[in-house]
Amino acid sequence: MTRAAATLMVVSLITAAACSGRGPGAKPDWLIHPSSFRASVRVEGAEGRIIHLENGLIRRTFRLSPNAACVDLRNLASDEAVLRAVRPEASVVIDGRPFDVGGLAGGAEHGYLLDSWPDAMTADPGAYRFRDYQTGPIEERMRWDRKRYAEDRPWPPGGVSLVLRFDPPASLPGGPRVSVIYELYDGLPLLSKRLVVENGGDRTIRLDSFKSEILAAVEPESSVNIPADWEPQSLHVESDYAFLADSSKTAARTTFWVPDPAYTSQVNYQLQTPCLLESRPPIGPDVDIPPGGAFGSFTTYELFFDATDRERRGLSVRRMYRTIAPWVTENPILMHLKSTDPATIRAAIDQCAETGFEMIILSFGSGLDMEDEGPVRLDGLRELADEAHRRGLEIGGYSLLASRRVDDTTDVVDPKTGRPGGAAFGHSPCLQSAWGQDYFRKLRAFFERTGFDILEHDGSYPGDLCASTSHPGHRGLADSQWTQWQRITDFYRWCRGRGIYLNVPDWYFLGGSNKCAMGYREVNWSLPRDRQVVLARQNIFDGTWQKTPSMGWMFVPLVQYHGGGADAILEPLADHLDAYEAHLAQNFLSGVQACYRGTRLYDTDATKAVVKRWVAFYKANRAILDSDIIHVRRPDGRDLDGILHVNPVLAVKGLAVVYNPTDREIARDWTLPLYYTGLAAEARVRERDGPGRTYELDRSFRISVPVRLAPRAWTWFTIE
Repeated sequence: MTRAAATLMVVSLITAAACSGRGPGAKPDWLIHPSSFRASVRVEGAEGRIIHLENGLIRRTFRLSPNAACVDLRNLASDEAVLRAVRPEASVVIDGRPFDVGGLAGGAEHGYLLDSWPDAMTADPGAYRFRDYQTGPIEERMRWDRKRYAEDRPWPPGGVSLVLRFDPPASLPGGPRVSVIYELYDGLPLLSKRLVVENGGDRTIRLDSFKSEILAAVEPESSVNIPADWEPQSLHVESDYAFLADSSKTAARTTFWVPDPAYTSQVNYQLQTPCLLESRPPIGPDVDIPPGGAFGSFTTYELFFDATDRERRGLSVRRMYRTIAPWVTENPILMHLKSTDPATIRAAIDQCAETGFEMIILSFGSGLDMEDEGPVRLDGLRELADEAHRRGLEIGGYSLLASRRVDDTTDVVDPKTGRPGGAAFGHSPCLQSAWGQDYFRKLRAFFERTGFDILEHDGSYPGDLCASTSHPGHRGLADSQWTQWQRITDFYRWCRGRGIYLNVPDWYFLGGSNKCAMGYREVNWSLPRDRQVVLARQNIFDGTWQKTPSMGWMFVPLVQYHGGGADAILEPLADHLDAYEAHLAQNFLSGVQACYRGTRLYDTDATKAVVKRWVAFYKANRAILDSDIIHVRRPDGRDLDGILHVNPVLAVKGLAVVYNPTDREIARDWTLPLYYTGLAAEARVRERDGPGRTYELDRSFRISVPVRLAPRAWTWFTIE
C-alpha cells in the first residue's frame, strides 16, 4: 500500500470509529452490530398530535394537526438536522388541477426550523387534509422463491410502516383519497416512501403527475456563486423507477435536487442552491383511475450517510441492497454456452456437473430463440432442462428485447419527429405495442413450457418514450414511459416469484433482477490475454464500491468475442492454462462470477483439475467471498494490489487477497484495515493453508502482514 493510500485509509477508519463509537459508552456501529437498531413508531402528546418514526439511526417526526406534515428529520448517527423547512408530504395533479397533500403553511424562515415554529403554522385549505394513520410491519413488495444459495436475510425485511391517509379538499368534491406510506427498516438508516391514490368516486379520474417526496433539506454547500458542481448531499436517494444504466447514479430517473424559491435567505445570489428534493417521474404517469380503482407509485428509498469517506458510504449502499433486494446475494457459478446443439449442451452439462458449476446460460450467438413457439423445439429444450436438473444444474438462456428494430408499427415513435426512431439504441420496440405485449406473453409461455431457470435479458427497457397513439397499451407520449416500465417490471416480478434468475445489464435490482455488469467494455475482451487479466481486476475493484460481489458479472472469452484473434482467446484451454487460471483465481477470490463463454470448460485432465480446484475453493469459502469488499489498493500493473472481504457475523471475519502483476518478485509488509471485520484487539491470520499467527490491531484497527510474491502470482489471508 502506498503512503498516501495508507494515510487515506487511516483517516477513513478514524472517521468510521468516531461515527460508530468503538469507544466506551458510545453507540455500536450499525454496519458491524445492526441488531440494536430496531424501527418503531412512537406517539407523543396527550392527543397524539406528534408521531416519531425512528430506529436509533434516523428519526422522522410528523405533526398531525392542523394538517399532517413532517416537522423534523434527524440523522441520529451523525447528530445532524436534515430538515430546514416544512413542505407538503406529497403533491398530485388530478384532471389538470394541482393539489398539495398535507403540509403546513406560514413558515417565515426556510433556512432552519425551530421546534416551536410549527405551532404558529396553519393548514392550507386547498390541500389534501389528514384523516387518520395506520402502523404495521413492512410487507413484501414481490414474492421471492428462494431456490438457490443466497445470504440468509429476512424477506420481507424487518421494520415498521406508517400510513398517513388524506381526504380531498373541499375544492375537489368526490375526489380520490391519497395515502402516503413510509417504511423504516431495522438495522440501517434507511426509509422508503410511496403513494397510493384511491378513486372512491363514480367517475374515472386522471392522475397527470405526482411528487411522492418533497423535502426541504439542509444544503451541504453554501455558495454565493454557482459552482460547476455542487457538494453532494449526505443522502442517497433512488427509486425502483430506474432503467438503462449499470449504476444507481446513472439509472436514476426520479430524484431531482432543485432550487427552492421560498428559501430567500440562502447565500446564493440567484437562489439556485439545489436543496429541495423532489421524487417524481420525469414525465406522466398520465394514468386513468376508474371508479373503485387505485394507483400505486414507485417507491423512493432514502439512505442517510453518517460519514464522508467513500468506503463507508459504499458499504452503506451495499447494506441497503442486501436488505431491500436480498435476491442480489444469489451468486451462482455460470457458464455461457455458445451453442444450442443438443449434443454440445449435454457435454456442457457433464462438464459443469463434473467441475461444480451450477448454471448454464445458452448465450447470445447460441441460436436460442425464446420467441419460437414451435412445440417440437420447446419439448426438446424441456428434455435438456430435465436432464440438467437431474444433474443438479440450472439452465436458461438469452433474449434480446430493446436494442433492435422490429417494424414501423411496433417501434417507439420519436416525439421530436413523429417517426419511428430516436430511442436509446436508435430503434427499439415499444413494450406496449401489440408486438411488445405478445413478446412478454411468449416469454412467460417459454419458461412455463421448458422449465428453464434463467433469463439473460439483453437490451432491457431503457426508458424510451413513445409518441404513438395507436399502440394498445398506452394512449400517447405522456403515459408511454410509465406503462412500458410497468410491463417489464411486472414480468420481472413474475420471474422473481418463480425463482427465475435474472441476468439483466441494467439497474433493475429493486424490480427483481439479480445481476448486471460489474462494469466492463465489451471490446476489451478482444485485447491480448495479459491485458485482460489486469483490466478485469480493475473492473472488479471499481465495480464493487456500490455493488456487492454478487451484483456484477465479469467475462472470460474462452472463444473469440468481438475479435482479437488467437492472442485474445483461451482456447485451446490447455495451451493458455496460466491465463485461464488467472481469470478463475481473481474472479473466485473476489466473489465475482464471470460469464465463461465458449463450448467447454476444460479440454484436458490438467485443465479440469484447475477449474475444479477454484470452484471448490469458492464453495468452501462462499460466505466470506460473497461478503463486502474493502478496497485496499487499486490494480495498476506496476505494484501489489489487493482487496479485503469483511463480515463481522462470520467465524472467518475477513479474507484478504494480494496480487503481484509485475515480472519481478515483491516482498514487503502489507497493511490490512480490519475495522469492518468487527475485530478490535487482535486477529488470527493464516496465509493460504499455512499456520496461523496472532496480530495485535493498532489504534486504527490495522495490522501488517509479510507478503512475498513471485512474478504474476497471488496469495490470500484468512482472518479470524
